[in-house]
Amino acid sequence: MSANSRLGALAAQVGLPTPSSSGRSALLQKSPDDIVVTCALRTAHTKGGRGGFKDTPASDLLSGILSGVLLRSGIPAHLVEDIVVGSVLPPGGGATEFRAAAIVAGFPVSTAVRATNRQCSSGLQAVVDIANAIRAGSIDVGVGAGVESMSLQYGPGAVTEFSPLMNSVPKAKQCTVPMGKLSEDMAQDRKISRAAQDAFAAASYQKALQAQKDGKFVDEIYPLTVDVEDADGKTTKLVVDRDDGIRDGITAESLAKIKPAFNKTTGTIHAGNASQISDGAAAVLLMRRSTAERLGQKILGKYVQSACVGVEPLLMGVGPWAAIPKVFEKTGINKDDVDVFEINEAFASQCVWCVNELGIDVKKVNPNGGAIAFGHPLGATGARQVATLLNELRRTGGKVGVTSMCVGTGMGYAAVWVAE
Repeated sequence: MSANSRLGALAAQVGLPTPSSSGRSALLQKSPDDIVVTCALRTAHTKGGRGGFKDTPASDLLSGILSGVLLRSGIPAHLVEDIVVGSVLPPGGGATEFRAAAIVAGFPVSTAVRATNRQCSSGLQAVVDIANAIRAGSIDVGVGAGVESMSLQYGPGAVTEFSPLMNSVPKAKQCTVPMGKLSEDMAQDRKISRAAQDAFAAASYQKALQAQKDGKFVDEIYPLTVDVEDADGKTTKLVVDRDDGIRDGITAESLAKIKPAFNKTTGTIHAGNASQISDGAAAVLLMRRSTAERLGQKILGKYVQSACVGVEPLLMGVGPWAAIPKVFEKTGINKDDVDVFEINEAFASQCVWCVNELGIDVKKVNPNGGAIAFGHPLGATGARQVATLLNELRRTGGKVGVTSMCVGTGMGYAAVWVAE
């Protein structure tokens, strides 16, 4: 057998394009070994400190969304062998409460649980970890999830103080520069105008508002009933089933009136063109196609491949620009093969720059808005994007999608998905 033949046989076994096939048509081929998604859900995203989940711990959000996966998918809980949860802020990484949350959700003690943290890509990392475990044969069925309560855990307490050794190396010390400052510096260095940022942000709000009005988020949002405390300390029950950060009447002109947040004189970044501080959770159920068919699970789409790339710590925002071409290289596709891009809107500045530099048609980017409009619960976003992407592809008849985000301390992550 030739080297190409051996490589082709191996690629077919793991569900990747073979050397004799290329591009989009290769991704659309189906194999029993495809790693498929049979359920992808998220909670609503709510405003940090003020929204519907302001009093709800991350563990409760996670338990709720995991319960939703069991209910919506109908998967027998004992078949789920591992759950990986991405989260950024919890002390101890959240490992203890996330294990407890899985038990509360209805999973047996035989279902293993762990936490992972790759900053803003933690939710995607969790999903990819499960997909790779299935591909490697370590497990048959798993859940990749993400969660964050920024209301209860956001702040300086979530960041470890650097040692003298870490601070002695300039490049390492740059990992501590606040994202707002480095994003402002990047915007000025790369000449990303405030007008361009405000126009992008206004479009995000407008698209999200229309999507919410049209009910486009209904299938991906799993409602949770939580306790909310008012200003007088009175607790009431609240059903949270819609993103409460989406606002009407946002235009580039209205955003232009907001004062800069990080550079008061010449700054361009402000609360209206950066991602919202938010609370929320998301979860994705994965297995092989052959397993899904045997269990009668409805297949929403498949995971193809991912790439995580390091960039300069002070240029954290260029992460998607570095990661998306890398995952294209791995999968043999290009930007024209992709129907929808879900690129996290950490800041309008970095999103505008990445989209322009990659030459992506902006109409393909976040067609239902993004984190500027409905929030960025740090650990949840990567898993949330999978639910949003696959639902949008299904609605529009698209097939190939990409999720991507920049990552704190200087990284970018991207993954390719195919809808059924």
